[in-house]
Amino acid sequence: MINTIIPHSQTGQGDKSDLPARITKAGSKQTYYTFRFLTDRDRIQDAFRSYAYFRWLDDLLDRDSGTKQEKVTLINRQQELLEACYQSKLISDMSPEEQMLVDLVQNDREEHSGVQIYLRNMMAVMSFDAERRGRVISHAELTEYTHLLSTAVTELLFYFIGHEDPPSCSETRYHAVNGAHVMHMLRDMVEDISAGYFNVPGEYIKAQQILLEDLRNLSFRKWVFGRVKLARQYFTLGRSYISQVKSFRCRLAGFAYLARFEWMQRAIERDGYCLRPDYPERKSLKAGLWIAWRTFISVFNIPWMRLDPGPQVALSDQGEEG
Repeated sequence: MINTIIPHSQTGQGDKSDLPARITKAGSKQTYYTFRFLTDRDRIQDAFRSYAYFRWLDDLLDRDSGTKQEKVTLINRQQELLEACYQSKLISDMSPEEQMLVDLVQNDREEHSGVQIYLRNMMAVMSFDAERRGRVISHAELTEYTHLLSTAVTELLFYFIGHEDPPSCSETRYHAVNGAHVMHMLRDMVEDISAGYFNVPGEYIKAQQILLEDLRNLSFRKWVFGRVKLARQYFTLGRSYISQVKSFRCRLAGFAYLARFEWMQRAIERDGYCLRPDYPERKSLKAGLWIAWRTFISVFNIPWMRLDPGPQVALSDQGEEG
């Protein structure tokens, strides 16, 4: 039995049966509608639980309130809860959000399932975030961080969508989400730095004498250029892998996810690799139509429609303020 203090529920009163769907919709409408319309019918509720649980946990860890030790204690409790669930131990005194994790595990009847890989990898991601806040990380840590998250998201996709006809395993299985995570970190870089998360390796910061307070500096923009180049490579290989997935619904979800971050890549290139605090236009009608158009062409493999992104926009020193 787990006897540590229960984190306070943020959901208020009301019907708990639709709690996972409500948290998912509030956190990401694209994820909500992907699960609602593309997930295998018998796994929809677990799909909502899988996102909602970690959305709740991530929001708690990202709060300005609370000490670092309190957040480490929280993630340790969640890890204990996960292990207790898989060991079929008696659990009591849970919040409604923690019950989502319990329900997920109880419904998981496959050995080494995609949802188990997702849960363990995402728990490792959350644990790393709780521990590293306020310190610079290494290149090896950044690489492992991306690997953990991309493995989690990819396995979740294949577990919930078209699981009866799973895609083949290959070295490019995780490349699409690898690229998406690289772009995700660039998109949130300004916000993350202000919150104490530094996603630039300490080795690079030291070698290039980067000041994280000056993200328009040419040295930092060179780092961004290199990350965009890496993401482009991942996208090309990931797109090829997704195109071979047999499930139409899974291909549709995969290409829609990919297009969302390809749009982000184009936006950063247009800005001359100068990162901004926010990109409100990514939620605009124009961006939505571009993503939908690119997804449509990808899914139906229209041969005469060109999807090659073309050469990467060159880096110049014009974005650096004198």
